[in-house]
Amino acid sequence: MSRQHGFAYLWNLMLVAFMGVGLAIASETYATAARRDKEAQLLFIGHEFRQALSRYHEAQGAGGAAQYPLTLEELLKDPRYPGAKRHLRRLYKDPITGKAEWGLLRQQGRIVGVYSLSEQMPIKQGGFRDEDKNLNRKPRYADWLFTYPADLFTVAPPPKTDIIPAITSGGR
Repeated sequence: MSRQHGFAYLWNLMLVAFMGVGLAIASETYATAARRDKEAQLLFIGHEFRQALSRYHEAQGAGGAAQYPLTLEELLKDPRYPGAKRHLRRLYKDPITGKAEWGLLRQQGRIVGVYSLSEQMPIKQGGFRDEDKNLNRKPRYADWLFTYPADLFTVAPPPKTDIIPAITSGGR
């Protein structure tokens, strides 16, 4: 009888070990899926900023000249118009860092693009849209530049340049 108890104990130990391995695999799969979801969010938000910069640039305002905004807040309420003209509904948080801070790409003091401040290596390395082909094989998320026009820059700026906190309205 005592030998049977020993087999039951061994089976329980093996069951616990298999469950541990299964949970480790499941947690790794979940973490990868969560990172892929954050990458998809970063691409969506980057496109939102690119479209907002495009609308701001094309809307010539009272001065009649096409120009880029001085601050991200100008995308929320264009100061060139007397009424509330919005090019972006809200300033998004960076889904990779979770912070409301973006790196800003400037030309002549005006914002022409944004990028994440994350130094992590992206999972996605290819298969981007035509307008995002410059994102192929980038070593870090900070190298994913969202500019208007899309091919304005081909080389990322050094990390941690011109970081500003963005004012967020609402969650996400």
